[in-house]
Amino acid sequence: MESSLPSTQILDSGESAERKNEAKNYNEVMSTLPKVKGLRGSDYYLYQGFWYAPFFLERLMSVQQHFNPQSTDIFVASFPKTGTTWLKSLTFAIVTRFRLSGSTTSSLLTKMPHDCVPFLEYDLAQNPSNRDLAIPLVSTHVPYSCLPKSIISSRCKIIYICRDAKDAFVSLWCFLAKLQRSKNVEPLPLEEAFEFLCNGIANYGPYWDHVLGYWRGSLEFPEKILFLTYEEMKKDTAAHVKKLAEFMGCSFTLEEEEEGEVQKIISMCSFEKLSNLEVNKNGKHRPGTSIAIQNSLYFRKGEMGDWANHLTPEMGARLDDIMEQKLKGSGLKLPR
Repeated sequence: MESSLPSTQILDSGESAERKNEAKNYNEVMSTLPKVKGLRGSDYYLYQGFWYAPFFLERLMSVQQHFNPQSTDIFVASFPKTGTTWLKSLTFAIVTRFRLSGSTTSSLLTKMPHDCVPFLEYDLAQNPSNRDLAIPLVSTHVPYSCLPKSIISSRCKIIYICRDAKDAFVSLWCFLAKLQRSKNVEPLPLEEAFEFLCNGIANYGPYWDHVLGYWRGSLEFPEKILFLTYEEMKKDTAAHVKKLAEFMGCSFTLEEEEEGEVQKIISMCSFEKLSNLEVNKNGKHRPGTSIAIQNSLYFRKGEMGDWANHLTPEMGARLDDIMEQKLKGSGLKLPR
């Protein structure tokens, strides 16, 4: 066991003794949890059936205790690297097209999507007011069964996106590899990282349990949880943009459709448009913090099937078999 865990990361210099005591308690809880070396080369902790990096686990425990949503909140949920950036940009553009009176475009032109939608287990973990209350969107990677009970028992809506496990893995590995190289750290070889994923060990993993939690939730509460796949959204983006708007309670009017509003949003939120913006080519996400990341790392390819350029056919078949076995009997068939 490490001599100390990074609990002080969640503390600001002016925080109360109560918060410091909570951090100590989180540290004590973490010291009792099973742990393994994860994809980043650091320890991952098993908590309530899922693996977490300590930085996010402390914040998860905090939001489980303290977070109270607005009844109008809409949570954009996903496993990392499954279409999160695209879904955030689309939902933000859709819900703000009225309120911002035409300035939605400039918001996404000057801020990357992750800066437009607050992150539950970071932005709101210790400061629930760290958001624009006029915009109901909140993002999270937290598994459904680990969400704060205040969210599950509320009238809040949840939009969940997932994708083919092979593409999700490759996207995640490429992201972490680039991130670690930017810090002069040699990344874990792809083959070793693949073994971790196949064993369910990834931040917020196992992947299949993450997907299944939201899938089953969508079957039980279809009016509250919209379950989407990246592949289906790519194949018919216009239909999904309209579905998103309807689900969020801000459907497009016939006049808007005739004026091409749906296509404007699709174009504005496209990979080609977003990845070529100055803010996303040269800006930084959370600058000045310990987790500052180049915005460009969030924009790799935005394609389906790129896994074949990185994994052998045998590796692809193995992961397909694992997913098929894990999802068996659920009624869910992911594209592949």
